[in-house]
Amino acid sequence: MNELQDDYITCIEKEIAWTYFDALTNYPNSDGLLRVRKKIINQRAMSHLEEILPDVIAFDDALTVALRQMYQQAHRIWDGLNALITDERIVLTAKCCFSSEYPALHPVQSGKNRQFLWNALCDREWNSVYRNGVTSLPLTLPENDDCFEIFIGKDCPPSYWNMRLDPNLKDMHLTCAFHHLFYQTAFAITDFIYVRKFDTEINNNYCCPIKISRVFARVREAD
Repeated sequence: MNELQDDYITCIEKEIAWTYFDALTNYPNSDGLLRVRKKIINQRAMSHLEEILPDVIAFDDALTVALRQMYQQAHRIWDGLNALITDERIVLTAKCCFSSEYPALHPVQSGKNRQFLWNALCDREWNSVYRNGVTSLPLTLPENDDCFEIFIGKDCPPSYWNMRLDPNLKDMHLTCAFHHLFYQTAFAITDFIYVRKFDTEINNNYCCPIKISRVFARVREAD
């Protein structure tokens, strides 16, 4: 996959890194830069789909495990809070995000800016469609208390969520989170298919007489 990193892409990535470094809290050019880079890399990666397909499947499997762990942990916390606090309404949100560490399996490891570029890509203000993590919406309890299979889109028929990848891959049953990352966010496909480590972020918001208004839990999940 040498085509994934040439001088043109390197130039764009340097511009992204410098813009990110200089932008502080203002991101006027971020979306355009990230999406130009994504379009170029995805066009090249799709011409080598058979080569990266094992990594696509391995990533989706690891993502499913991470989402299941987040789903189960969120329900345990929610059930525990409901058992302790019965007179106030509790709302719990859970998000699954990529680990902050640059993926060790990524074929491009050279260059001092790889971790800095990854920091920019994973910044949920900078890469704004990623603000809820790997899913388009966070898991919210009790509002969307669906079973896990519905939450990850496995209630849809096989090949539905890879329609933007290759609709002819009828045996693949990817998650809706994969579709979100591939189609909606500014990540290129080769940014995330080598990720195997994830973080879970869980927030509980409620009101009670002793003025405890927020419980925050952050758990790092890795296979």
